[in-house]
Amino acid sequence: MNEPLIERKKKTKMKEKLGGIRLTSQRKAILETVQGMCTHPTADEVYQKIRGSLPKVSLATVYRNLENLSEAGFIRKVEHAGTAKRFDGNLAPHQHIRCIRCGTIEDVHESPEMTEMVAKQIQTDFTIVGHLIEIQGICPNCQKSMEA
Repeated sequence: MNEPLIERKKKTKMKEKLGGIRLTSQRKAILETVQGMCTHPTADEVYQKIRGSLPKVSLATVYRNLENLSEAGFIRKVEHAGTAKRFDGNLAPHQHIRCIRCGTIEDVHESPEMTEMVAKQIQTDFTIVGHLIEIQGICPNCQKSMEA
């Protein structure tokens, strides 16, 4: 007789799990926002984007959840000295190119041959398990503004 009530409580308590962390509505919205943006957004940009659908969410909550999602391996943190942390929803193997004038970051897809070549060129006693290369340049928009 009490079984339906117990089952309802179990279902209410059962939360969808994501890499060992609960998938709350806020966390899900943040994850989907980052995965839907190819601009490698900052925490503030994610916050501005989701504020309309989650008006009570704080910037601190967004930042904390971005860190949690990054630690759980569902997004990547893109950090460069002297710049704001950015987040990447694309987990496929790739590198980044960053504009040294405006900070725009874009994906650069690499071939398996490039990965193998990089590993062979490094002289170390380490076992290489991966690499992150930052390529720097000047984006087309900044090139245009330099010409004007």
